[in-house]
Amino acid sequence: MKTFFSFVKKEFLYIFRDIPTMIILLLFPILMIILFGFGINTEVRDTRVAVFDPSRDVATQELVNRLSASEYFVIDRYLSDISEAEKVLKKGNVGLVVVFSNNFNENMQRGSASVQLITDGSDPNTASSLANYATAIINQLAVDHAQLATNVGGNNSRLPIINCQFKLLYNPTMKGAYNTVPGVLGLVLMLICTMMTSISIAREKETGTMEVLLVSPVKPITIILSKTAPYFVLSLVNLATTLLLSIFVLKVPVAGSLTLLVGLAMLFIFLCLSLGVLISIVAPSQIVAMLVSAVVMMMPTILLAGLIFPVENMPLILQVIAQILPAKWFIEAVRNVMIKGVGISAISQEVLVLSGMAVMFLAMSVKKFNKRIE
Repeated sequence: MKTFFSFVKKEFLYIFRDIPTMIILLLFPILMIILFGFGINTEVRDTRVAVFDPSRDVATQELVNRLSASEYFVIDRYLSDISEAEKVLKKGNVGLVVVFSNNFNENMQRGSASVQLITDGSDPNTASSLANYATAIINQLAVDHAQLATNVGGNNSRLPIINCQFKLLYNPTMKGAYNTVPGVLGLVLMLICTMMTSISIAREKETGTMEVLLVSPVKPITIILSKTAPYFVLSLVNLATTLLLSIFVLKVPVAGSLTLLVGLAMLFIFLCLSLGVLISIVAPSQIVAMLVSAVVMMMPTILLAGLIFPVENMPLILQVIAQILPAKWFIEAVRNVMIKGVGISAISQEVLVLSGMAVMFLAMSVKKFNKRIE
């Protein structure tokens, strides 16, 4: 028994001396429960709404007030022309556009009025939720007015009816692949590119060939770029495979420029490779490098990058964390190009953020590598 406890003590001491392993063992469960507890939220709240109201009467104002009073919607703007509806949805400024018919109050008093709900169908689950919430509020208004008409006029043959018309842009058939394919594309490139390069320099350190690289006259930037070049080519093959499967098997069209989409993906691949090299330089071993790239990067990317759940529905602190995830910016840009068909000007912010992150990770890698040489 004494021998047994001696070996147990030795194993505990070994674990406690391995700081990266301790961090993964103790902090990863905390990270998991926080992300799954707060990040997974299928409810839609505080969605910005644009209103096109040619009537501007009492009934439309009452309905707008009811939408604004709910926890699901925030009235963001009034549109001066119906043609602006698609523009604000394409830019992502609003999540829902409410279009009232002419003479809305007058038509409702006569027995029937109509409201059109226009939303972004690239995320069919969110679009369906928004339509259901708005329709419930509109139907309740019709019920309240019907009860009022009955109380005032007795058996009224012309009880108010509001007809809701639902229009989905970019994905009228509500295919789930339109939402998941851009997200999975970002996840696949993120994990494969980061994992492949994260073990490259860590492997050199474990096999002892790092010393040969350190004493060579080759510049650090050359070593780093030469490490990433083969993985960059392999990542392009993965990109071509996933795009072909998405287009011809999953039937997800590329509404925008294919050249722009490929260029955006190449920028993201370079960013992920730079991040993988940085992890490889910092990590003391291959196993730690793989754990950091596969586990630590995978869970936040799945839950916080907008792959499954809208970032806008998360608590504020998780929304802030999501802004530092490269995949979040890439997924947004890919959805805009692939599904909405926007141009480079509409995704300029995403491109600038991804470019800045790529330069930052590459600079940090070179700096860390220089320190190791010194």
